[in-house]
Amino acid sequence: MRRTQETFGEHGARSLLFAKFVPGLSTAAPPLAGIVRMPFLRFVTFTGLGGFTWAGVFVGLGWIFSDQLERVAGYAVRLGGWLVALLVAALAAYVAWRYIARRRFLRRIRIARITVEELKAKLDAGEDMVVVDVRHPVDFEAEPTIIPGALHLTTEEMEARHLEIPRDREIVLYCT
Repeated sequence: MRRTQETFGEHGARSLLFAKFVPGLSTAAPPLAGIVRMPFLRFVTFTGLGGFTWAGVFVGLGWIFSDQLERVAGYAVRLGGWLVALLVAALAAYVAWRYIARRRFLRRIRIARITVEELKAKLDAGEDMVVVDVRHPVDFEAEPTIIPGALHLTTEEMEARHLEIPRDREIVLYCT
């Protein structure tokens, strides 16, 4: 998601021309266009041109490789049920691999978490803590409000400005 936001932020409306070709960007581009307040006519023009380009590329590839596609279809008919079993096994292996990778990732990032209600209670009680807003600039532009007293640093700025964060107090980072 972050890469999608950065791509959209860097290329703006031009990213809509190739958004259909990039998994994730095609789904996120319309809401991102709304977040950055892209004019409707500009959005429709660029997304329409992107859609025509996407469709044209695949129609062209189908026309160019029509003989090979017919050959592949012939092999698929000959394999019959074995092809379906092979595709199901490949899908099951992919899902299992993604599940294991997600579990490993979650194990690596297991950190102390605090709910919004717990943070509000601590702030209302006057606890001495540092709150750091680490939202990406695109997210910050969409909702520029910040918790009173919080320090705003993007994750990219964190290394250069880490000395601004006092280490003698509890530190709470938030990103949404």
